[in-house]
Amino acid sequence: MNNKVEVGSRNVAIVGPYLSGKTTLLESLLSVTGAINRKGRVQDRNTVGDSAAEARDRQMSVEINAASTEYGGVRFTFVDCPGSVEFAQETYNALIGVDAAIVVCEAVSDRVLTLAPLFKFLDDWEIPHLVFINKMDRATSHYMDVLQALKSVSSRPLVPHQYPIAQGEEIVGFIDLVSEQAYHYHPGAPADPVPLPEALRSEEQAARAEMLEVLADFDDHLLEELLEEINPSEEEILQDLKMDLGADLIVPVFVGVAEQDYGVRPLLEALLREAPDAETTAEHRGTVLSAKTPLAQVLKTYYTPQGGKLSLVRVWQGTISDGMTLNGVRVGGLYRLMGQQTHSLTTAQAGEIIAISRLEGVRTGDTLTTADSQPTAELPKAEHMAPVFALAITPEKRNDEVKLSGALTKLLEEDPSLAWEQHGDTHEVILWGQGDIHLQVALDRLRRKYNLPMSTHLPQVPYKETIRKPTSSHGRYKHQTGGHGQFGDVHLDIKPLPRGEGFNFKETIVGGVVPRQYIPGVETGVREFLVHGPLGFPVVDVAVTLTNGSYHNVDSSEQAFKQAARIAMQEGMTQCEPTLLEPILAIAISIPTDFTSKVLKLVSGRRGQILGYAAKEGWHGWDEVAAHLPQAEMYDLIVELRSLTMGVGYFHWEAHHLQEVPEKLAEKVLASNIGNNNGSSNGNNRH
Repeated sequence: MNNKVEVGSRNVAIVGPYLSGKTTLLESLLSVTGAINRKGRVQDRNTVGDSAAEARDRQMSVEINAASTEYGGVRFTFVDCPGSVEFAQETYNALIGVDAAIVVCEAVSDRVLTLAPLFKFLDDWEIPHLVFINKMDRATSHYMDVLQALKSVSSRPLVPHQYPIAQGEEIVGFIDLVSEQAYHYHPGAPADPVPLPEALRSEEQAARAEMLEVLADFDDHLLEELLEEINPSEEEILQDLKMDLGADLIVPVFVGVAEQDYGVRPLLEALLREAPDAETTAEHRGTVLSAKTPLAQVLKTYYTPQGGKLSLVRVWQGTISDGMTLNGVRVGGLYRLMGQQTHSLTTAQAGEIIAISRLEGVRTGDTLTTADSQPTAELPKAEHMAPVFALAITPEKRNDEVKLSGALTKLLEEDPSLAWEQHGDTHEVILWGQGDIHLQVALDRLRRKYNLPMSTHLPQVPYKETIRKPTSSHGRYKHQTGGHGQFGDVHLDIKPLPRGEGFNFKETIVGGVVPRQYIPGVETGVREFLVHGPLGFPVVDVAVTLTNGSYHNVDSSEQAFKQAARIAMQEGMTQCEPTLLEPILAIAISIPTDFTSKVLKLVSGRRGQILGYAAKEGWHGWDEVAAHLPQAEMYDLIVELRSLTMGVGYFHWEAHHLQEVPEKLAEKVLASNIGNNNGSSNGNNRH
C-alpha cells in the first residue's frame, strides 16, 4: 500500500470576506470542469455551496461545503468557506486540511483590511495561497491600488500573475505576465488570445518586472539573469512560481469575474500547474505513523436529517476502507460530497477529503487512525475561538427541557465555536457564540433539526452583594407544639472581608453554651441565608463568628439552631450597609492601529478602565488594548467593536474581580429587582 492515489489529488479552500463571491466562484469552477451541467445562483438558492437551509435563508455561507471535480487528470476537492467573521472557526478548521487556498476579494482597496486575520492564519500555518480579485466588472479601485493595499496586510510578498485589460469601466480581458500574452474574455467559453494592447505595454512591463523581482529574491539564478538583462524563459518562471507558492513564500494574484466565468480557467490552470499536490502537503506537514498506517483528521462535523452524523475528513496517509475501525469506532460508510449530495465510496486514499458516517464520539479536529495503532501525537488543530456574545435560551415547550442538553451537545459538535452553560447563580441556560447572526443560525438548527424552538432573552448579570460595616446580632427560634418544642439561641458577629475572600465561618463558644452537635446547624443557617442577601443577590466577602448562645436540654436541635442563625442573619445584615457588586472582566482587545483611539473611547464609554495598550506581538500594524470592563457592559461590545474596525477587531476576556456598582446604577438595578421571586433572583438585570 502506498500514499499515492490513482489520479492526482488537490484540496483547495475558497476563502475571503463576506460578499466577495466565494460560493459563486465555486459554482463557476464546477461548471467549467463539467461537474455540474447548470450553474446555480446564490440569489436563486440553488448553488452547490450554501446548501444548508440556514445559509439559503440568509444568502450567505454559514458552514463549509465540499465539492469535487476532475480537471487535467487531477481530482480537485474545493472547500467553500464562510466569509463572515462570526463563522471564522469553520474556515480555520477547514484550512488545516487543504493543500492550498484561494483568497477571494473585491477590487475595492478600502476593504482589503478585512483580509488581515485570514492572511495571518494562512501565514502562521504556512498554507500556500493565491488571491483572486473578483468582481472586476464592479471595481472601484485601480488594480495596482488594490495590489498595494493587499501588500499591507500580507507578510508574504504578493506577485501579480495577471494584468487586467479594461475598456472604459468594463473589464474585457487580461495579460498573462508570464507569457506576456493578452486574452479577451468570452462568457461561458475560454478566453481568446489577442495582441497585447500598446496602451498597456508600460503598465504590463512594470507589473511583470515586479513579479520577476519578487521571484528573484528566492532564486539566485533568476537574479543573475535579471542583473544581466537576460529575459528568463516561461518554464523557469513557472518553476519558480510552483516552488515558491508550494513553500508559502509568495502569493500570486489573479483577476476575474466569477459570475461570468471570466478568469476562472486561468485560475484552474494555475492550481493545476503551480499549487502543491496532496503528497507534497503531507510531506511538508510531517507524519506521525508509518506511511501504511491510516492517518486522517476531522475537518468538520455535520448532523444530517437523513444520514445522521457525517465527519468531513482529510486522509493524510494510508487507505481508509468502508467497515474499518478508526479510534475504536467502526466506519459506517465513505462518501464524496457535492454540497449536500453524497456519492458512496468503498475506499479513500491518502490525499483525499471525504466524509465518513457514524463516527460516534469523534469530534472536529480529532486525529483518526486504526484501533490498534493510536497516534503517538495528535495532529495540530485550529485553536478554538473564544465566545464573545451570549443569549439566554429556554424551550418554548416546557416538556422539551429534557431534550435540550442532548441537542446542544450535537450542536457544539457541528460548531465548536459555540459554547453553553447552566449558570450557577442565575440558573439560566446561556448559549455563547461569535455574534448575533451566529447564535441565530444555531437557534434555527435547534428548531429545524431537533424540533426545539427557543425563546431568548439577554442573560442576567450575575450581581453579588456584600457589606460595608460589621455588626453583632442575636437570633432566637422558639416554637412550641403538642410534643417536643424547638429552641435555638445564637449570637453572631458579622463583618466584611477584603474583596475576593469569599465566606468565612468560625465559632468562639466557651462553656458549652451551644453544644458541639448544633454548631453545624448554625453554619448551615448562615450559608442558606447568604444565597439571597437583603438586596436579593448572593452575598460574598463576609465573615460570621458564633460567639454565644443558649440551648434547651429537650427542645434544642440542629434544625432549631439553623433557624436561629437565619433569624440572626436577617436582623444583622440589614445593619451592615449591604452594597451591590458587579463582575468585572479583564479584556484584551486586538485592533489595527488606525482604530486604537476609537476603541479607547469605546471602552471608556462603557465604564471601562483602560490599563494600557501596546503593539500586538506578531501582528504588524496592530495594537492590543488591555482594560477592565463591567460584565453588564459586555453584551453587544463585539457588535460595536466590529462596526468600528471593519469587522476585524476582536477580544478575549476572563472574569477578574467584583467591584461596587456606582450608586445611581445600583438604584436602577435594585429597583428592577423588586418583586421578582420575592427578591430572590436577578430578574430583569440583563446585560
